[in-house]
Formats: sequence, structure tokens, C-alpha cells
Amino acid sequence: MCTMSGSDKRKQSLYFPEDMLKEIQDEAARQDRSLSWIVQKAWKIARKEIMKYPSVNEFPGEDDPRENP
Repeated sequence: MCTMSGSDKRKQSLYFPEDMLKEIQDEAARQDRSLSWIVQKAWKIARKEIMKYPSVNEFPGEDDPRENP
């Protein structure tokens, strides 16, 4: 598992549907925060729930292809 420190700042391009980006921009303006801050807080709030989702390679009842190369 890779962890990033709070001071590690890496430039990364992210692509959002236009309507979603507008909502994020509106919320950032409302809170007088950056888009980056809003997305980082959203991830911290949602990550435990998102980690419950199976990966694209995980299907119930099937073998994991990574275990038998």
C-alpha cells in the first residue's frame, strides 16, 4: 500500500464530467477553498465506503488470476 505524506505535492490531471466539475467548483467557491482541497476532503470522507467495492478482477466464485500466473 502506498501512502503519501501531507507535504508530498504531485501534479496530476483528473478528468470529471462537466456537470460534476461545475458542482465541485461551486462548492469550492462557496467554501472559499481550492478544487484540490474539496476533492481531497471528499476522498477522505468516501474512501472507506469505496474500499468496500470489489476490484474489476474480483468476481464471487471465480479464482483470482493473479494467484495462478
